[in-house]
Amino acid sequence: QVTSWLKKLYGDVPIPQYEVNERTVDILHEIMECNEERDKDVMLLIEDMKDRTSKCEAEAEYWQDILGESLGFLEGSMSKEANDDLADLVQSAIELDVEDTSLTSFYSAINDMTLEMYKTKSKNEEMEQKLRTLRKKLTSALMVEKQLEKDIEKLKKSQEAQQAKAETRSKNMKFLGDKSKDLKIRICDAEAQLVARGLDQSLIHEALVKSSEELAALHEEIEPLKTELASFLDLPPVTIYSTVML
Repeated sequence: QVTSWLKKLYGDVPIPQYEVNERTVDILHEIMECNEERDKDVMLLIEDMKDRTSKCEAEAEYWQDILGESLGFLEGSMSKEANDDLADLVQSAIELDVEDTSLTSFYSAINDMTLEMYKTKSKNEEMEQKLRTLRKKLTSALMVEKQLEKDIEKLKKSQEAQQAKAETRSKNMKFLGDKSKDLKIRICDAEAQLVARGLDQSLIHEALVKSSEELAALHEEIEPLKTELASFLDLPPVTIYSTVML
């Protein structure tokens, strides 16, 4: 069966060489069955198309007879303008997808198309409005983004300047701290040298600071006494005497 089918398939052309075994024969047999089923379907389709063509031709002859005998329209008897109008009418009926060529069908179809057109127009306007709104939002977002980029750039520059100032301040503080430590060391060395040379220790820096603190404390103690003395000096002598006696 497979060999006969291949000969029928290739005709006068030699059959290509292939390895003959159980597997290849089974595959070719399956392909042969599918091909035969497809050929049957194609033949049925051709027969159906022929049948439909015959019916259409018969219907065309029927309507031609009606137009020719009942209405008096004979093929080739109409003018070119009438043929063109009739062709336009047929084309309009096809495009409007009407059941017949009556005015009612045409008006109904035109109304439906007009309504659909208005719906489409309304939808397009709505989409355009949404598009305009989106464009405005996008423009606003882009402007905000640009402003944010500018603000971020300014903030970066400000932070860089502040960081530079902080680094400079830190360096200055470190320099002053180092300088203070160096001065303290020099003062201690100088005091040690002065003490070694016989300087009274009460004159060294620490002693002077302590004396200054003690002097400030004495001044704080004396201030109330000065105030009280001033109040006594403002009194008459007799009053002062009486107060002292008391």
